[in-house]
Amino acid sequence: MSRPRSHAEYLSRLVPPSVAGLRRRSLLAGAAGGGVLLGTGLLAGCGDADPEGSGSTTVSLGSNQSDPKPKEVTAKVMDGFRASSGITVAVNTVDHNTFQENINNYLQGKPDDVFMWFAGYRMRFFAGRGLAADLSDVWSGLSGMSDAFRKASTGDDGKQYFVPSSYYPWAVFYRKSVWQQYGYQVPKTLGELTTLAAEMKKDGLSPIAFADKDGWPAMGTFDILNLRINGYQFHIDLMAGKESWTSGKVRTVFDTWRGLLPLHQPDSLGRTWQEAAQSLQQKKSGMYLLGLFVAQQFRDDEQDDLDFFTFPEIDPAVGAKALDAPIDGYMMARRPKAEDNARKLLAYVGSKAAADIVVKNDPSTLVANSEADTSGYTALQRKAAELVGSATEIAQFLDRDTRPDFASTVIIPALQQFIREPADIDGLTTSIENQKKSIFTD
Repeated sequence: MSRPRSHAEYLSRLVPPSVAGLRRRSLLAGAAGGGVLLGTGLLAGCGDADPEGSGSTTVSLGSNQSDPKPKEVTAKVMDGFRASSGITVAVNTVDHNTFQENINNYLQGKPDDVFMWFAGYRMRFFAGRGLAADLSDVWSGLSGMSDAFRKASTGDDGKQYFVPSSYYPWAVFYRKSVWQQYGYQVPKTLGELTTLAAEMKKDGLSPIAFADKDGWPAMGTFDILNLRINGYQFHIDLMAGKESWTSGKVRTVFDTWRGLLPLHQPDSLGRTWQEAAQSLQQKKSGMYLLGLFVAQQFRDDEQDDLDFFTFPEIDPAVGAKALDAPIDGYMMARRPKAEDNARKLLAYVGSKAAADIVVKNDPSTLVANSEADTSGYTALQRKAAELVGSATEIAQFLDRDTRPDFASTVIIPALQQFIREPADIDGLTTSIENQKKSIFTD
Protein backbone atom coordinates (compact mmCIF):
# COMPACT_ATOMS: atom_id res chain seq x y z
CA MET A 1 0.00 0.00 0.00
CA SER A 2 1.41 3.39 -0.98
CA ARG A 3 1.99 6.09 1.59
CA PRO A 4 -1.11 8.31 1.98
CA ARG A 5 -0.90 11.81 0.62
CA SER A 6 -2.79 13.48 3.45
CA HIS A 7 -3.92 13.17 7.05
CA ALA A 8 -7.47 12.48 5.87
CA GLU A 9 -6.34 9.78 3.46
CA TYR A 10 -4.43 7.72 6.00
CA LEU A 11 -7.34 8.02 8.44
CA SER A 12 -9.64 6.69 5.71
CA ARG A 13 -7.57 3.50 5.77
CA LEU A 14 -7.80 3.08 9.52
CA VAL A 15 -10.70 0.61 9.46
CA PRO A 16 -10.90 -1.51 12.59
CA PRO A 17 -11.70 -5.21 12.36
CA SER A 18 -15.26 -6.37 12.10
CA VAL A 19 -16.07 -9.47 14.06
CA ALA A 20 -19.16 -11.57 14.37
CA GLY A 21 -22.27 -9.97 15.83
CA LEU A 22 -23.02 -10.28 19.50
CA ARG A 23 -25.12 -13.31 20.40
CA ARG A 24 -23.51 -13.77 23.74
CA ARG A 25 -24.46 -14.81 27.23
CA SER A 26 -24.10 -12.22 30.00
CA LEU A 27 -20.73 -10.98 31.21
CA LEU A 28 -19.06 -12.77 34.09
CA ALA A 29 -20.65 -11.03 37.03
CA GLY A 30 -17.65 -10.58 39.29
CA ALA A 31 -14.78 -10.09 36.85
CA ALA A 32 -11.57 -8.98 38.57
CA GLY A 33 -13.31 -8.24 41.86
CA GLY A 34 -15.33 -5.41 40.36
CA GLY A 35 -18.06 -5.62 42.98
CA VAL A 36 -15.61 -4.96 45.79
CA LEU A 37 -14.05 -2.01 44.03
CA LEU A 38 -17.41 -0.56 43.13
CA GLY A 39 -18.52 -0.86 46.72
CA THR A 40 -15.54 1.13 47.95
CA GLY A 41 -16.23 3.91 45.48
CA LEU A 42 -13.05 3.41 43.45
CA LEU A 43 -15.07 3.05 40.27
CA ALA A 44 -18.43 4.45 41.30
CA GLY A 45 -19.86 7.27 39.23
CA CYS A 46 -20.30 10.75 40.64
CA GLY A 47 -24.03 10.19 40.42
CA ASP A 48 -25.26 13.61 41.57
CA ALA A 49 -24.30 15.98 38.79
CA ASP A 50 -27.87 16.76 37.71
CA PRO A 51 -30.53 14.99 39.79
CA GLU A 52 -33.38 16.43 37.77
CA GLY A 53 -31.72 16.01 34.37
CA SER A 54 -32.29 19.65 33.38
CA GLY A 55 -31.18 23.13 34.25
CA SER A 56 -27.78 22.02 35.42
CA THR A 57 -24.42 23.49 34.47
CA THR A 58 -22.47 20.35 35.34
CA VAL A 59 -21.84 16.92 33.84
CA SER A 60 -19.83 13.98 35.17
CA LEU A 61 -17.02 12.16 33.36
CA GLY A 62 -15.53 8.78 34.26
CA SER A 63 -11.88 9.07 33.24
CA ASN A 64 -9.24 6.35 32.93
CA GLN A 65 -6.52 8.94 32.27
CA SER A 66 -4.77 8.47 35.60
CA ASP A 67 -1.15 9.00 34.56
CA PRO A 68 0.10 12.57 35.09
CA LYS A 69 0.41 13.71 31.48
CA PRO A 70 -2.90 12.38 30.09
CA LYS A 71 -4.67 13.50 33.28
CA GLU A 72 -3.30 17.01 32.71
CA VAL A 73 -4.38 16.98 29.05
CA THR A 74 -7.86 15.77 29.96
CA ALA A 75 -8.18 18.63 32.46
CA LYS A 76 -7.23 21.14 29.75
CA VAL A 77 -9.79 19.70 27.33
CA MET A 78 -12.47 19.93 30.02
CA ASP A 79 -11.41 23.52 30.76
CA GLY A 80 -11.88 24.25 27.07
CA PHE A 81 -15.37 22.78 27.18
CA ARG A 82 -16.28 24.84 30.23
CA ALA A 83 -15.00 28.01 28.56
CA SER A 84 -17.05 27.38 25.43
CA SER A 85 -20.25 26.05 27.01
CA GLY A 86 -20.40 27.29 30.59
CA ILE A 87 -20.77 23.67 31.73
CA THR A 88 -18.40 22.34 34.38
CA VAL A 89 -17.19 18.75 34.12
CA ALA A 90 -16.86 16.78 37.35
CA VAL A 91 -14.06 14.37 36.45
CA ASN A 92 -13.97 11.04 38.30
CA THR A 93 -10.45 9.76 37.57
CA VAL A 94 -9.70 6.10 38.29
CA ASP A 95 -6.48 4.14 37.77
CA HIS A 96 -6.47 3.04 34.13
CA ASN A 97 -6.13 -0.66 34.81
CA THR A 98 -8.75 -0.63 37.60
CA PHE A 99 -11.17 1.20 35.32
CA GLN A 100 -10.66 -1.30 32.53
CA GLU A 101 -10.96 -4.44 34.67
CA ASN A 102 -14.10 -3.26 36.49
CA ILE A 103 -16.04 -1.59 33.69
CA ASN A 104 -18.80 -4.22 33.76
CA ASN A 105 -20.00 -3.50 37.31
CA TYR A 106 -19.41 0.22 36.78
CA LEU A 107 -21.78 0.37 33.83
CA GLN A 108 -24.42 -1.73 35.56
CA GLY A 109 -24.26 0.43 38.70
CA LYS A 110 -24.36 4.24 38.72
CA PRO A 111 -21.85 5.32 36.09
CA ASP A 112 -20.89 8.86 35.26
CA ASP A 113 -22.82 10.60 32.49
CA VAL A 114 -19.92 10.20 30.06
CA PHE A 115 -17.07 7.72 30.34
CA MET A 116 -13.84 7.04 28.49
CA TRP A 117 -13.54 3.77 26.62
CA PHE A 118 -12.19 2.07 23.49
CA ALA A 119 -13.31 1.31 19.94
CA GLY A 120 -13.51 -2.24 18.62
CA TYR A 121 -15.16 -5.32 20.05
CA ARG A 122 -15.23 -3.86 23.56
CA MET A 123 -17.31 -0.90 22.48
CA ARG A 124 -19.70 -3.09 20.48
CA PHE A 125 -20.00 -5.57 23.34
CA PHE A 126 -21.32 -3.02 25.84
CA ALA A 127 -23.46 -1.30 23.21
CA GLY A 128 -24.98 -4.71 22.41
CA ARG A 129 -25.68 -5.30 26.11
CA GLY A 130 -27.64 -2.04 26.33
CA LEU A 131 -25.09 -0.47 28.68
CA ALA A 132 -24.35 2.58 26.51
CA ALA A 133 -26.50 5.25 24.87
CA ASP A 134 -27.02 5.85 21.16
CA LEU A 135 -24.88 8.79 19.97
CA SER A 136 -26.05 8.90 16.35
CA ASP A 137 -27.42 12.42 16.86
CA VAL A 138 -24.04 13.60 18.16
CA TRP A 139 -22.35 12.09 15.12
CA SER A 140 -24.72 13.94 12.78
CA GLY A 141 -23.16 17.18 14.02
CA LEU A 142 -19.50 16.14 13.94
CA SER A 143 -17.10 17.24 11.23
CA GLY A 144 -13.54 16.14 10.56
CA MET A 145 -14.28 12.48 11.28
CA SER A 146 -13.52 9.97 8.54
CA ASP A 147 -15.84 7.17 7.54
CA ALA A 148 -13.34 4.78 9.07
CA PHE A 149 -13.78 6.42 12.46
CA ARG A 150 -17.54 6.29 12.02
CA LYS A 151 -17.27 2.55 11.42
CA ALA A 152 -15.07 2.22 14.50
CA SER A 153 -17.83 3.94 16.48
CA THR A 154 -20.74 1.89 15.17
CA GLY A 155 -22.47 -0.93 17.02
CA ASP A 156 -23.90 -4.07 15.47
CA ASP A 157 -27.28 -2.34 15.08
CA GLY A 158 -25.78 0.35 12.81
CA LYS A 159 -25.98 3.12 15.41
CA GLN A 160 -23.03 5.10 16.76
CA TYR A 161 -22.11 4.63 20.42
CA PHE A 162 -18.61 6.09 20.58
CA VAL A 163 -16.85 9.38 19.85
CA PRO A 164 -13.17 8.83 18.97
CA SER A 165 -10.64 11.31 20.24
CA SER A 166 -7.21 9.78 19.64
CA TYR A 167 -5.29 6.75 18.46
CA TYR A 168 -1.73 5.47 18.52
CA PRO A 169 0.34 2.71 16.93
CA TRP A 170 2.35 0.07 18.75
CA ALA A 171 5.96 -0.19 17.61
CA VAL A 172 9.47 -0.83 18.92
CA PHE A 173 10.80 2.39 20.51
CA TYR A 174 14.42 3.33 21.16
CA ARG A 175 16.65 6.31 21.96
CA LYS A 176 18.53 7.56 18.91
CA SER A 177 21.49 8.70 20.98
CA VAL A 178 21.99 5.21 22.44
CA TRP A 179 21.82 3.57 19.04
CA GLN A 180 24.22 6.11 17.58
CA GLN A 181 26.62 5.54 20.47
CA TYR A 182 26.80 1.80 19.80
CA GLY A 183 26.23 1.83 16.05
CA TYR A 184 23.00 -0.18 16.14
CA GLN A 185 20.94 -0.58 12.95
CA VAL A 186 17.18 -1.09 12.63
CA PRO A 187 16.47 -4.81 12.16
CA LYS A 188 14.37 -5.93 9.20
CA THR A 189 13.90 -9.57 10.22
CA LEU A 190 13.48 -11.51 13.45
CA GLY A 191 16.98 -12.92 13.00
CA GLU A 192 18.44 -9.43 12.81
CA LEU A 193 16.43 -8.45 15.89
CA THR A 194 17.83 -11.32 17.98
CA THR A 195 21.37 -10.55 16.76
CA LEU A 196 20.91 -6.90 17.72
CA ALA A 197 19.54 -7.88 21.13
CA ALA A 198 22.59 -10.08 21.76
CA GLU A 199 24.85 -7.12 20.96
CA MET A 200 22.90 -4.94 23.39
CA LYS A 201 23.32 -7.54 26.10
CA LYS A 202 27.10 -7.49 25.57
CA ASP A 203 27.00 -3.71 25.84
CA GLY A 204 25.40 -3.94 29.29
CA LEU A 205 21.84 -3.05 28.27
CA SER A 206 18.60 -4.92 28.84
CA PRO A 207 17.86 -5.53 25.16
CA ILE A 208 14.06 -5.34 25.37
CA ALA A 209 12.36 -3.40 28.16
CA PHE A 210 9.41 -5.41 29.42
CA ALA A 211 6.70 -5.16 32.08
CA ASP A 212 3.45 -6.99 32.77
CA LYS A 213 2.45 -6.16 36.33
CA ASP A 214 -0.73 -4.58 34.93
CA GLY A 215 -1.60 -7.65 32.85
CA TRP A 216 -2.24 -6.02 29.48
CA PRO A 217 1.23 -5.04 28.14
CA ALA A 218 2.19 -8.65 27.29
CA MET A 219 -0.88 -8.79 25.05
CA GLY A 220 0.97 -6.45 22.69
CA THR A 221 3.83 -8.93 22.38
CA PHE A 222 1.45 -11.81 21.70
CA ASP A 223 -0.43 -9.69 19.16
CA ILE A 224 2.58 -8.65 17.10
CA LEU A 225 4.06 -12.15 17.02
CA ASN A 226 0.70 -13.57 15.99
CA LEU A 227 0.26 -10.90 13.31
CA ARG A 228 3.78 -11.52 11.94
CA ILE A 229 3.53 -15.34 12.05
CA ASN A 230 -0.11 -16.03 11.21
CA GLY A 231 -1.42 -12.80 9.72
CA TYR A 232 -4.21 -10.37 10.46
CA GLN A 233 -7.21 -12.56 9.63
CA PHE A 234 -6.03 -15.33 11.96
CA HIS A 235 -5.68 -12.74 14.72
CA ILE A 236 -9.27 -11.59 14.18
CA ASP A 237 -10.63 -15.14 14.03
CA LEU A 238 -8.68 -16.24 17.11
CA MET A 239 -9.98 -13.26 19.08
CA ALA A 240 -13.54 -13.98 17.92
CA GLY A 241 -13.32 -17.55 19.22
CA LYS A 242 -13.31 -19.07 15.75
CA GLU A 243 -9.81 -20.57 15.88
CA SER A 244 -8.38 -23.03 18.38
CA TRP A 245 -5.74 -21.97 20.89
CA THR A 246 -4.33 -25.50 20.70
CA SER A 247 -3.54 -25.16 17.00
CA GLY A 248 0.00 -25.40 15.70
CA LYS A 249 -0.23 -21.75 14.66
CA VAL A 250 -0.72 -20.57 18.23
CA ARG A 251 1.97 -22.90 19.51
CA THR A 252 4.41 -21.36 17.02
CA VAL A 253 3.62 -17.93 18.48
CA PHE A 254 4.44 -19.10 22.00
CA ASP A 255 7.51 -21.04 20.83
CA THR A 256 8.84 -17.90 19.14
CA TRP A 257 8.10 -15.79 22.20
CA ARG A 258 9.81 -18.34 24.47
CA GLY A 259 12.97 -17.91 22.40
CA LEU A 260 12.81 -14.14 22.86
CA LEU A 261 12.08 -14.11 26.61
CA PRO A 262 15.79 -14.27 27.65
CA LEU A 263 16.27 -11.01 25.75
CA HIS A 264 13.49 -9.30 27.72
CA GLN A 265 13.99 -7.32 30.91
CA PRO A 266 13.73 -9.85 33.78
CA ASP A 267 11.18 -9.83 36.63
CA SER A 268 8.56 -8.26 34.37
CA LEU A 269 5.58 -9.33 36.49
CA GLY A 270 6.69 -6.97 39.24
CA ARG A 271 7.18 -3.98 36.95
CA THR A 272 4.69 -1.45 35.54
CA TRP A 273 4.89 -0.24 31.94
CA GLN A 274 5.91 3.17 33.24
CA GLU A 275 8.91 1.66 35.04
CA ALA A 276 9.92 -0.25 31.92
CA ALA A 277 9.61 2.94 29.88
CA GLN A 278 11.78 4.75 32.41
CA SER A 279 14.50 2.13 31.90
CA LEU A 280 14.46 3.12 28.22
CA GLN A 281 14.41 6.80 29.14
CA GLN A 282 17.37 6.26 31.50
CA LYS A 283 19.32 4.45 28.75
CA LYS A 284 19.34 1.17 30.64
CA SER A 285 17.31 -0.69 27.99
CA GLY A 286 17.88 -0.77 24.26
CA MET A 287 14.32 -0.93 22.95
CA TYR A 288 10.70 -1.33 24.04
CA LEU A 289 7.61 -2.66 22.25
CA LEU A 290 4.76 -0.40 23.36
CA GLY A 291 2.27 2.19 22.16
CA LEU A 292 3.16 5.75 21.26
CA PHE A 293 2.14 6.72 24.80
CA VAL A 294 5.62 5.60 25.88
CA ALA A 295 6.55 9.23 25.12
CA GLN A 296 4.74 10.27 28.31
CA GLN A 297 7.73 9.02 30.31
CA PHE A 298 10.21 11.27 28.47
CA ARG A 299 10.95 14.92 29.23
CA ASP A 300 10.11 17.56 26.66
CA ASP A 301 13.79 17.99 25.82
CA GLU A 302 14.09 14.22 25.20
CA GLN A 303 11.21 13.85 22.73
CA ASP A 304 13.45 14.34 19.69
CA ASP A 305 15.71 11.54 20.90
CA LEU A 306 12.86 9.01 20.79
CA ASP A 307 12.37 6.97 17.63
CA PHE A 308 10.77 3.67 16.62
CA PHE A 309 10.54 0.95 14.00
CA THR A 310 7.74 -1.47 13.26
CA PHE A 311 8.30 -4.98 14.57
CA PRO A 312 10.32 -6.83 11.90
CA GLU A 313 9.27 -9.55 9.53
CA ILE A 314 9.14 -13.16 10.68
CA ASP A 315 7.55 -14.88 7.69
CA PRO A 316 8.16 -13.26 4.25
CA ALA A 317 4.81 -14.61 3.08
CA VAL A 318 3.06 -12.65 5.83
CA GLY A 319 5.22 -9.52 5.83
CA ALA A 320 5.43 -6.74 8.41
CA LYS A 321 2.66 -4.31 7.49
CA ALA A 322 -0.04 -5.26 10.04
CA LEU A 323 0.00 -3.55 13.44
CA ASP A 324 -2.02 -2.61 16.51
CA ALA A 325 -3.32 0.96 16.46
CA PRO A 326 -6.03 1.28 19.15
CA ILE A 327 -8.60 4.08 19.14
CA ASP A 328 -9.55 5.82 22.39
CA GLY A 329 -12.61 7.95 22.96
CA TYR A 330 -15.82 8.58 24.88
CA MET A 331 -19.20 6.93 25.39
CA MET A 332 -22.38 7.91 27.26
CA ALA A 333 -24.12 5.93 30.02
CA ARG A 334 -27.46 4.41 29.08
CA ARG A 335 -29.33 6.69 31.51
CA PRO A 336 -27.21 9.79 32.12
CA LYS A 337 -28.46 12.19 34.78
CA ALA A 338 -27.42 15.24 32.76
CA GLU A 339 -28.13 13.97 29.25
CA ASP A 340 -28.24 17.30 27.44
CA ASN A 341 -24.92 18.35 28.94
CA ALA A 342 -23.47 14.91 28.25
CA ARG A 343 -24.31 15.18 24.56
CA LYS A 344 -22.78 18.65 24.44
CA LEU A 345 -19.62 17.31 26.04
CA LEU A 346 -19.43 14.45 23.55
CA ALA A 347 -19.84 16.85 20.64
CA TYR A 348 -17.00 18.94 22.05
CA VAL A 349 -14.51 16.10 22.65
CA GLY A 350 -15.01 15.06 19.02
CA SER A 351 -14.44 18.59 17.71
CA LYS A 352 -11.48 20.37 16.14
CA ALA A 353 -11.25 22.62 19.20
CA ALA A 354 -10.68 19.70 21.57
CA ALA A 355 -8.26 18.03 19.14
CA ASP A 356 -6.22 21.24 18.89
CA ILE A 357 -5.81 21.27 22.69
CA VAL A 358 -4.57 17.67 22.63
CA VAL A 359 -2.06 18.38 19.85
CA LYS A 360 -0.63 21.33 21.76
CA ASN A 361 -0.22 19.41 24.99
CA ASP A 362 0.37 15.70 24.31
CA PRO A 363 3.19 14.33 22.11
CA SER A 364 2.19 10.76 22.94
CA THR A 365 -0.91 10.35 20.77
CA LEU A 366 -2.51 11.21 17.43
CA VAL A 367 -5.86 12.99 17.21
CA ALA A 368 -8.85 11.57 15.38
CA ASN A 369 -10.28 14.81 13.99
CA SER A 370 -8.72 15.48 10.59
CA GLU A 371 -9.48 19.22 10.82
CA ALA A 372 -7.10 19.63 13.77
CA ASP A 373 -4.00 21.76 13.35
CA THR A 374 -1.32 19.07 13.34
CA SER A 375 1.52 21.45 12.54
CA GLY A 376 2.44 21.07 16.19
CA TYR A 377 3.05 17.34 15.87
CA THR A 378 6.52 16.24 16.88
CA ALA A 379 8.68 14.33 14.42
CA LEU A 380 7.72 11.18 16.32
CA GLN A 381 3.99 11.88 15.90
CA ARG A 382 4.40 12.58 12.20
CA LYS A 383 6.29 9.32 11.75
CA ALA A 384 3.63 7.46 13.73
CA ALA A 385 0.90 8.88 11.50
CA GLU A 386 2.81 7.71 8.45
CA LEU A 387 3.24 4.25 9.95
CA VAL A 388 -0.50 3.89 10.48
CA GLY A 389 -1.11 5.15 6.96
CA SER A 390 1.23 2.57 5.43
CA ALA A 391 -0.22 -0.39 7.36
CA THR A 392 -2.16 -2.92 5.32
CA GLU A 393 -4.23 -4.10 8.30
CA ILE A 394 -5.01 -2.37 11.60
CA ALA A 395 -5.89 -4.32 14.73
CA GLN A 396 -7.36 -2.72 17.86
CA PHE A 397 -5.25 -4.73 20.39
CA LEU A 398 -5.96 -8.13 21.92
CA ASP A 399 -8.24 -7.05 24.76
CA ARG A 400 -10.24 -4.76 22.46
CA ASP A 401 -10.68 -7.33 19.68
CA THR A 402 -12.20 -10.01 21.90
CA ARG A 403 -14.78 -10.44 24.66
CA PRO A 404 -13.97 -8.41 27.78
CA ASP A 405 -14.50 -11.38 30.09
CA PHE A 406 -12.23 -13.64 28.01
CA ALA A 407 -9.43 -11.05 27.95
CA SER A 408 -9.63 -10.29 31.67
CA THR A 409 -10.28 -13.66 33.24
CA VAL A 410 -8.42 -15.96 30.84
CA ILE A 411 -5.77 -14.23 28.76
CA ILE A 412 -4.21 -11.98 31.41
CA PRO A 413 -3.47 -14.81 33.87
CA ALA A 414 -2.50 -17.16 31.01
CA LEU A 415 0.14 -14.82 29.60
CA GLN A 416 1.50 -14.12 33.06
CA GLN A 417 1.68 -17.87 33.67
CA PHE A 418 3.60 -18.24 30.39
CA ILE A 419 6.08 -15.56 31.45
CA ARG A 420 6.65 -17.41 34.74
CA GLU A 421 6.79 -20.91 33.23
CA PRO A 422 7.34 -20.73 29.44
CA ALA A 423 8.09 -24.45 29.03
CA ASP A 424 4.54 -25.82 29.34
CA ILE A 425 3.01 -24.44 26.16
CA ASP A 426 0.74 -27.45 25.61
CA GLY A 427 -0.78 -27.18 29.07
CA LEU A 428 -1.19 -23.43 28.71
CA THR A 429 -2.92 -23.49 25.34
CA THR A 430 -5.17 -26.40 26.38
CA SER A 431 -6.30 -24.43 29.42
CA ILE A 432 -6.99 -21.32 27.33
CA GLU A 433 -8.96 -23.32 24.77
CA ASN A 434 -11.11 -25.06 27.38
CA GLN A 435 -11.98 -21.75 29.04
CA LYS A 436 -12.62 -20.14 25.68
CA LYS A 437 -15.18 -22.81 24.78
CA SER A 438 -17.05 -22.12 28.01
CA ILE A 439 -17.04 -18.35 27.64
CA PHE A 440 -17.85 -18.23 23.93
CA THR A 441 -20.76 -20.67 24.24
CA ASP A 442 -23.99 -18.93 23.28
